[in-house]
Amino acid sequence: MGIKDTIKRLPDSPGVYIMKDRTGRVIYVGKARSLKKRVSSYFTKSHSSPKTGLLVAEIKGIDYVPANSEAEALIYEASLIKSRRPRFNIELKDGKSYPYLKLTLNEAYPRLFITRRKIDDGARYYGPYTNVKLLKDALSFMKTLFPLRTCKRLGKKLCMSYQLSECLGPCAGKRDKKRYHRVVEELLLFLEGKRQRLIKGLSRRMEETSRKLNFEEAARIRNRIRALSTLVTKRGVPGPMDQIDELKYVLDLKRRPKRIEAFDISNIRGKEAVGSMVSFYDGKPDKNNYRKFKIRTVEGVDDYKMMREVVFRRYRRLLDEKRGLPDLIIIDGGKGHLTSAIRELKKLNIRHIPAIGIAKEFEHIYVPARRLPIVLAGDSSILQLIRRIRDEAHRFARAYHTGLRRSGITISELDNIKGIGPIRKSRLLNTFGSVKNVKKAALKDLLKVRGIDEKRAKDIIRYFRKKRL
Repeated sequence: MGIKDTIKRLPDSPGVYIMKDRTGRVIYVGKARSLKKRVSSYFTKSHSSPKTGLLVAEIKGIDYVPANSEAEALIYEASLIKSRRPRFNIELKDGKSYPYLKLTLNEAYPRLFITRRKIDDGARYYGPYTNVKLLKDALSFMKTLFPLRTCKRLGKKLCMSYQLSECLGPCAGKRDKKRYHRVVEELLLFLEGKRQRLIKGLSRRMEETSRKLNFEEAARIRNRIRALSTLVTKRGVPGPMDQIDELKYVLDLKRRPKRIEAFDISNIRGKEAVGSMVSFYDGKPDKNNYRKFKIRTVEGVDDYKMMREVVFRRYRRLLDEKRGLPDLIIIDGGKGHLTSAIRELKKLNIRHIPAIGIAKEFEHIYVPARRLPIVLAGDSSILQLIRRIRDEAHRFARAYHTGLRRSGITISELDNIKGIGPIRKSRLLNTFGSVKNVKKAALKDLLKVRGIDEKRAKDIIRYFRKKRL
């Protein structure tokens, strides 16, 4: 992809841009309020300085990291400059009084604040930064995510920062030192640009607290993940778009997902398990293309195997009938359910259809190529669309499951035999009393059942004979 094509794909939103030479080495890092506008400005006919002209001549590749604001981009820019040391970045002179962030690791309960003096006192310093206003904005943002104390001396009364949830309150009896230092460790990862590692650790802790039924704490961690994840996963949308185009852009799909199919499984302790598939076209339900599935090959409780069966049957049939495939597949479930579905698609040599999973508990979006889930804000229009489609698949599966139970129709091995529908199944069970007795029945006995001719009777015998082999 050429530089011009890369610039076209840049979002009109804040972030950090990373310029590389022909060897892939980072030669310049910068922050921007609008990545598209700022990077585009480098490739105008005239340059503000000879140095810029030299830089542009060496640029052969551009990466970027999105952010919620220019203030957040400032922090990430500094960590990248420190770790990559790009030769075209301006070196700040010691004689100038640029501000630093100071983390007082030399104190029992560390603080984070802005200072213009860097001394050897056991604290950790970050920077220097050239924009004080943006640095203050970034510090304000970090206080909400990493609630450390701001007071110079520990008091005996809880202050307003504690009431605003911007401090853990290591005073007045709120001295949970282990919890406090865990937040310090998380802040260190953030300041050093290790956001992927930070989010992974928070996700693991959220799952642990949820398993311990501490849902209030799990929700707090979820909110922190959402705020942090936008720095890693969010792609700014360039201009107004409808939901489908926005979904394409955020998920980085190759084409507009006009046809979306979603799958769900419904069962009670593995009994009478069914699957559902709903189809949406241009964001609206296409009920003529909804499909129901009775689970045929799975015994007991195994949602992964059930999902594999339903996905395989759906797309094997579409391939056999030479019908069109969807533009996007949504699986109700997390990484395990998605992996199960992808495995069946690969068996069918379907590798070009993108698939995502949406986990029930925290509604994280799983994509096969990503180690970490995409975490969207609760009011995101994209999350609302995915959630609406997922919920419809769930409703359809539950309705089918409930309908079968109310009608007294149970799901059994007889459903796997071609030509044996609900009526013939009911007559077989009424005549022989159980599936076990149907298995033992001779041809002449099967022929006595109304609606069972010689062909269907032989099909029944052949089916159970194969099962015994």
